[in-house]
Amino acid sequence: MPSTRDIVPFYATLLDACSSAKNLQNLKLLHAKTIRLGISPHDFIRTKLISSYASCAQLHQANVLFSFATRKPTYLFNTLIRAYASLGFFSHSLSVFRRMLFAAKPIDRHTLPVVLKSCAGLSALRLGRQVHGAALVNGFALDLGNSNSLITMYAKCGDLANARKVFDGMPVRNEVSWSAMMSGYGMHGVFAEVFGLFDRMLEAGERPDGVTFTAVLTACSHGGLTDRGREYFKMMQGRYAIRPGLEHYTCMVDMLGRVGQVEEAEKLIFGMEMEPDEALWAALLGACKIHGKLEVAERVAEKVYGKRMSVESL
Repeated sequence: MPSTRDIVPFYATLLDACSSAKNLQNLKLLHAKTIRLGISPHDFIRTKLISSYASCAQLHQANVLFSFATRKPTYLFNTLIRAYASLGFFSHSLSVFRRMLFAAKPIDRHTLPVVLKSCAGLSALRLGRQVHGAALVNGFALDLGNSNSLITMYAKCGDLANARKVFDGMPVRNEVSWSAMMSGYGMHGVFAEVFGLFDRMLEAGERPDGVTFTAVLTACSHGGLTDRGREYFKMMQGRYAIRPGLEHYTCMVDMLGRVGQVEEAEKLIFGMEMEPDEALWAALLGACKIHGKLEVAERVAEKVYGKRMSVESL
């Protein structure tokens, strides 16, 4: 029979696969198998089980497994904090963090980014500032992941000055750093800063990604800068070979719809390689309603619902 040393990594890999596929049925079978093999109490396996159940939205089971652990190291707390945050249960995530502090467990570089995500989700600026203090005290303030999370937290909580202060103080930045700061400015209507940062990003030799272009296209849409938006959309595909996603098409349709270019928005959707989602169709139909584009609305309704739309329904 293989030793525990051999089978633990094997079952950890299988649990990772269940987590990625969100396959609850297979996860339960594997969990039962780890119990029969006597490896379910193993720290590594328990962590994988908690993470996998959380991925399958089974947070009660993840919490039960956590409570059974006689030894609760930092990474086990991190797993549960991340589990709640990933499903949007930010208050629960912060509650586990408080339990971690009360248990006098040390914070590591993986703890605070998830806590900051929960602070951002709750717009808990005061707590976010305290977490920033904890990052400084523990020496994580200049860590790339922690800095990026601080920028996002401050921006989502409306404190753009501190978000920019963190950004400007970073010794090293990546595309996430630039995109987070741009998204923050765009979120609060400071569009000139979005475009200025984008230009600085290119000058610094950084390569923008899909998230970066979502930030600039959103700014173009909300700022009514249609020509500029078209240029960025073209640049994304031609210069950087980034395939537009639904979020990019939604930005473009929203941007074109705001200025009444509904036919162009319709043509853009019909030329997509992927299947449009409901949000995209809704954006186009909303623009049709605002600008009285009945013919386009009828074509869209026939495409989506398989029937013609009446004048009264617009």
